Amino acid sequence: MKIAVIGGTGLIGSQVVEKLAAAGHEAVPHALSTGVDVLTGEGLAQAVAGAETVLNLTNSPTFDDASPAFFRTSMDNILAESSEAGVGHAVILSIVGVDLVPDLDYYRAKTLQEDILKAGPIPYSVVRATQFMEFMQPTLAMTTEGATVRLPSTPVQPIAARDVADAVAGVAAGAPLNGTLNIAGPDVLPLDELGRITLAAHPDGRAVVTDETAGMFAAAPDEALLAPPDARIAPTRYRDWLTWPQG
Repeated sequence: MKIAVIGGTGLIGSQVVEKLAAAGHEAVPHALSTGVDVLTGEGLAQAVAGAETVLNLTNSPTFDDASPAFFRTSMDNILAESSEAGVGHAVILSIVGVDLVPDLDYYRAKTLQEDILKAGPIPYSVVRATQFMEFMQPTLAMTTEGATVRLPSTPVQPIAARDVADAVAGVAAGAPLNGTLNIAGPDVLPLDELGRITLAAHPDGRAVVTDETAGMFAAAPDEALLAPPDARIAPTRYRDWLTWPQG
């Protein structure tokens, strides 16, 4: 099966391409670096030509109120070119609970992306993942002031990027779900506690202080970011992931 992986050079995309290729598929990565621009449409027609499935893993460069325009334009362009090329399956990666946090610009933008896909002309699949374990360090950095990290006690259920890539590759190689697969890690922890666990494993002089107003996840209602009952639970635990070589 030929699968066009738009955004195929990033954290998830590069692993998905590797996994699909190992399974015998022709997985072709596309990105700005390969001449494909999802905003202008440059290179898209060539990227999706002959593909049975188009997997869109591109992301907005910002998390603010500019993000909806990115997802609207990119989805419109990808779906138009994919439909013209006769693609039979369109897949995106989204976020568990994305429609439950309307106070976040980025979450509203990702909900818009899902809605555009569902209303489009191509059979589709949405994979919703919880927060990536790999994003914990950037999350800590966003709320660091000197030696203090301020984090809310919002419950989260982090998942390893490797487990996300496994799920996304499986969906991309299968029949359209015309629905959503939720995936999550096995551990449910308050975000502030997750920060303490992280810094205990990799101490750098910082300490976590609980602040229910700090950072973007403070806007999430209780349990909005946790796996729903029908979710597929991935195997990697956060404390085990912390022992892996990073970088």
